[in-house]
Amino acid sequence: MRGGSSMAKSISTILRRRSASYCTNSGDSFESSRPKIFDRQLKFRQRDRAAWLMSRKDPFVDTIAENMLDRLEDCKRTFPTALNMGGSLEAIRRLLHGRGGIEKLIMMDASLDMVKLCKDAEPDLSTDSIETSFLVGDEEFLPLQENSLDLVISCLGLHWTNDLPGAMIQCRLALKPDGLFLAAILGGETLKELRIACTAAQIEREGGISPRLSPLAQVRDAGNLLARAGFALPGVDVDQYTVRYESALDLIEHLRAMGETNALWQRNNLLNRETALATASVYQSMFGAEDGTIPATFQVIYMTGWKEHPSQQKAKKRGTATVSFKDIKKQFGTDSS
Repeated sequence: MRGGSSMAKSISTILRRRSASYCTNSGDSFESSRPKIFDRQLKFRQRDRAAWLMSRKDPFVDTIAENMLDRLEDCKRTFPTALNMGGSLEAIRRLLHGRGGIEKLIMMDASLDMVKLCKDAEPDLSTDSIETSFLVGDEEFLPLQENSLDLVISCLGLHWTNDLPGAMIQCRLALKPDGLFLAAILGGETLKELRIACTAAQIEREGGISPRLSPLAQVRDAGNLLARAGFALPGVDVDQYTVRYESALDLIEHLRAMGETNALWQRNNLLNRETALATASVYQSMFGAEDGTIPATFQVIYMTGWKEHPSQQKAKKRGTATVSFKDIKKQFGTDSS
């Protein structure tokens, strides 16, 4: 799919034409200063594989995409130019249904195969009259001009970036004033059952543990991330989903189809067969239900932030209040006695 296709040529042309318009400097000094938690090249290959394995309609992914897009309906304004990048971008595009008043949509992923999948599916969605373009690009180095977008959407993709605050800063730079950043990432409680089972199996079979699941952001960190990236009016909320599988192997297959398997920079390339079987056994014995299924927890953190604009509400300066909290308590408070 990669070799010499016309799509690959057109995409490389786009990247060359826009190479001087990145939202951040991607020079050697910038690259060397990045923390290296994840192997991005491995993640790109996993995304290529996911493009072939993924189900067109994954109920779990579709639920998250719908919850994100519902937030657009809460906004009174429209977003003519939007970027849909990484993660579950196919589900976002399929379920958009005119929400947000989007007229021009850029579909971007670091995987050429994933972009090809979305492009092949586009004729089925032509009834919504959105002008859609396709771009292979990395969330860590956005190939977009500053102040060029009204909306940036990232559904289940940014938690694989080595520098999450840096990636979010680039999103803010790409937005026009009063533009909206809307993202969903997996939180720290995700796959807690698998973490416990894998740790117990490794200690039993190997006498120690090695990193098998990636570190994920905590809910308390999300607001700080938005503030650090310079977004105004930050908002964070969290949902927790429990998905049931027939076995631990079915869970792993689903993670592969989502492109969510291990991509840590410091990792063991192969999992010992005995350890893998022990992990499945521990998982079943500790968390299995009476019907034989096993649960898997997915914590999803939703983040919203706006690029600053004079029309946005702002906090008053300290000391300018005209009503005291004591008065408010007297009027609305309840008597604790």
